[in-house]
Amino acid sequence: MCIGYPFLRAMVFFMAIVVAYVPEGLLATVTVCLSLTAKRLASKNCVVKNLEAVETLGSTSVICSDKTGTLTQNRMTVSHLWFDNHIHSADTTEDQSGQTFDQSSETWRALCRVLTLCNRAAFKSGQDAVPVPKRIVIGDASETALLKFSELTLGNAMGYRERFPKVCEIPFNSTNKFQLSIHTLEDPRDPRHVLVMKGAPERVLERCSSILIKGQELPLDEQWREAFQTAYLSLGGLGERVLGFCQLYLSEKDYPPGYAFDVEAMNFPTSGLCFAGLVSMIDPPRATVPDAVLKCRTAGIRVIMVTGDHPITAKAIAASVGIISEGSETVEDIAARLRVPVDQVNRKDARACVINGMQLKDMDPSELVEVLRTHPEMVFARTSPQQKLVIVESCQRLGAIVAVTGDGVNDSPALKKADIGVAMGIAGSDAAKNAADMILLDDNFASIVTGVEQGRLIFDNLKKSIAYTLTKNIPELTPYLIYITVSVPLPLGCITILFIELCTDIFPSVSLAYEKAESDIMHLRPRNPKRDRLVNEPLAAYSYFQIGAIQSFAGFTDYFTAMAQEGWFPLLCVGLRPQWENHHLQDLQDSYGQEWTFGQRLYQQYTCYTVFFISIEMCQIADVLIRKTRRLSAFQQGFFRSALAASCATAPECPTSSTSCPFGSSGGWSPCPLASSSSSMMSSGSLEFVVAQGAGGTRNSTIRGALPPPQPGGCRTHWTVFIVTKTPEQSRVLASPVSTPAAHSIPTLQGSSLFSFPIPKKQSWKAVPRPSPLNWPGEDPT
Repeated sequence: MCIGYPFLRAMVFFMAIVVAYVPEGLLATVTVCLSLTAKRLASKNCVVKNLEAVETLGSTSVICSDKTGTLTQNRMTVSHLWFDNHIHSADTTEDQSGQTFDQSSETWRALCRVLTLCNRAAFKSGQDAVPVPKRIVIGDASETALLKFSELTLGNAMGYRERFPKVCEIPFNSTNKFQLSIHTLEDPRDPRHVLVMKGAPERVLERCSSILIKGQELPLDEQWREAFQTAYLSLGGLGERVLGFCQLYLSEKDYPPGYAFDVEAMNFPTSGLCFAGLVSMIDPPRATVPDAVLKCRTAGIRVIMVTGDHPITAKAIAASVGIISEGSETVEDIAARLRVPVDQVNRKDARACVINGMQLKDMDPSELVEVLRTHPEMVFARTSPQQKLVIVESCQRLGAIVAVTGDGVNDSPALKKADIGVAMGIAGSDAAKNAADMILLDDNFASIVTGVEQGRLIFDNLKKSIAYTLTKNIPELTPYLIYITVSVPLPLGCITILFIELCTDIFPSVSLAYEKAESDIMHLRPRNPKRDRLVNEPLAAYSYFQIGAIQSFAGFTDYFTAMAQEGWFPLLCVGLRPQWENHHLQDLQDSYGQEWTFGQRLYQQYTCYTVFFISIEMCQIADVLIRKTRRLSAFQQGFFRSALAASCATAPECPTSSTSCPFGSSGGWSPCPLASSSSSMMSSGSLEFVVAQGAGGTRNSTIRGALPPPQPGGCRTHWTVFIVTKTPEQSRVLASPVSTPAAHSIPTLQGSSLFSFPIPKKQSWKAVPRPSPLNWPGEDPT
């Protein structure tokens, strides 16, 4: 026996308690949320291999992105050439009418031969009638641009190659940063071979001992090295990818016809070459990238560029897409502005920093962590895939959740190490795709930001669904607690609880997975996975002690009202359970002296089940409406866009089973749940109003927030944040942009900057960001 029940019935009672406390529909809700988000991402060119990665995306705080193809369009076009100590603009039109150099120049012929032969790209067959710029090329973007330019200038690049048969080749790799091939000469009377090389200009130049000027080989002295450096920096400063080209004629004596060149043994020279010139290619940034980077800034996400290009080129592209913001300076920029040596500049004064692979190689892990901590805007240039792994590990040492992009085989370790590995669907290798958690079908950086937004949305929607699911646990559990402690007739049956859990509440909780993102979802800082969990103390307190208590009150009020309507007043119900459940007692008297048989009492108990059930459901209708939003007002989110949730919550309101009675048998009870529903919405709405109003209060605290981003197509906006008190004459500026108390200062913040500052004790306040120039305190802040 247990509380007066036989063992079997006591077990049923126990199972009811378990069912009331365990959210059975939560697993289905989580699965639907993850699957739905993965489907949304797939429609936006993001394929998620692991559903758990969807949620992790929402907590991303650092994105380490490649440049070529991710931030840029990966559609390169030859833009400039440097040879004979002059920079020329390249003409990529069919008629070549705008070419600015002499195509009969011996130096140009040598440079054109190198860029044509040292090239693995090839035109797809059957395109002779197609204009050269529109032809499909099999090969990477750089070699595609060089091949098309060669086709335009020479007329038949593929036929030109056939006149110089290739006998040996070393493909480009990220370690050597050059490509080399050896060819026989077209003149049958000249049995020599020619070695041609292209690659990173500084790597190519260090293998050269002479330079070709006006068809003559001159010693590569300091003067020519300075000329090279000037041209290199000029072209790189335009944000263009620059490649160097050189050649070497191999003597017939040492390398006769039929010589067995071996790339493993390197039985041929790779130094003492003759530098021919530079070719720069423009790869325009994707149109969506600047807005995506700006959205990351607003969301508190740090974007780091990791590229193999020259630091000058990388810096220019980073500035053009917003990774290095307008007005930010590197140490070198500050030194140039102040006209002092770089070592005299305090590195902490520089907001931006560009580090090349050689500098990174000499840093120990602690130095790199300090650099990442000191400079919020980072660009890593001339890096190798192995160094990308080091960068990811250093970011993780700072507690960041890191997403990293990669496309090569050597990027696999970094993709696996990152919290979110993102592979390129177009240019990515199979190894990179296998190691990644997500694949970008369009290779577009903006798709990563879309994934982050969807990750935040799923976390928000899961919290909404969990809060909704947990709320009904209290009104389902309290009937049994009151039943045991106060000995009233059972207000809610086991089957009714199962019906709520498995029928009426699953659909509304799943419907919350379809909620659209709140307008401020990308204006919040990334959540901390160690602290910001799905179920935390505020959510539990809200679900159990606020809305749950209101629903319980509504249920018991309707229960006692329904009992009183039939003659069972609340005081009489206390302690009534033993007599009420006595099968043999057929003349139990109510408050009016009426006698009730056991069957009549059982019917009245089922009526109470229905009353309590309807009370919970009506409150849950209000609950699913107020759960539509966590921070904004329900009206801002779309109050009337709730047809699915409302229909799911109201459709099963009229169950007629062995444990309930028809809906209309208990008239007069409905005003209480309606009032309770209204109070639930009002109490939740008041909290949302406080959150939606931003910072405000009277205690000693800290304001944190994000400034609005600039309008599309507009210039960058500057803002000033100030505090408005109850009395306008006391209003004053109290803020400094980055958590630094600077009372009475007037800070100017750039659009989308994050701000944080302390508020004095017992000071009523409200944060008001306004575009500069700002009206002085005392004027109407609205």
